[in-house]
Amino acid sequence: MTRPPTAAQRRVIDSADPVTGRVRGTPAQLAALVGRGLAFRHPRPPHDHFLTPAGHRTREAEPAPEPEHPTAEEAPAGVFAARVGGEEQAADASPARAREVHSAWQGLLELRRMTNPDGSVDRPCGWERTHLVRAAALALEAAGRRPAGPNGDDGYRVRATAQPEAVAVHGPGPEALREYAVALERAGWQAGEYTEPRTRARYLLASPRRV
Repeated sequence: MTRPPTAAQRRVIDSADPVTGRVRGTPAQLAALVGRGLAFRHPRPPHDHFLTPAGHRTREAEPAPEPEHPTAEEAPAGVFAARVGGEEQAADASPARAREVHSAWQGLLELRRMTNPDGSVDRPCGWERTHLVRAAALALEAAGRRPAGPNGDDGYRVRATAQPEAVAVHGPGPEALREYAVALERAGWQAGEYTEPRTRARYLLASPRRV
């Protein structure tokens, strides 16, 4: 039977990015996770580490109780979060944010390669289908589209819907919606434009492509 990860390793796994599975920790922690098959080192710079499918299963499983005196290892750093639009804090347009988004998108492509049965990276994987809002938001932000700020009318807003495997994408106007549709389709999604019955506002309904 495979030995479970240590409490410190488990904290690194639990703190992995919810969208891409990117993990951060000390070199020793990351090497240990790679050795256990729970993480892999991306071959392209900046060589970030990401959870493998086994790592994702470990994170979703019920963790074992931590010992009273855990080993003194460095806690993982902050976690990347895709912006869905409308957050209280204004969107970060800094070069550092752009690098984080690019790295997260590359990690998601690697997750597609590892988990899609045919190794395809041009269509969403199972994880994206269970995290629709965050996955669609990352696709838009990685394509250079701007998320809406606190007032909600200057960029995209991705929201859940009652329909299975579909999200609603709202924008400031028809041209923006067309740009969002193109970006999502290039990322492996299918998108169509609809009208909200009560407000008559136009929006996109997007879902991950299967073939």
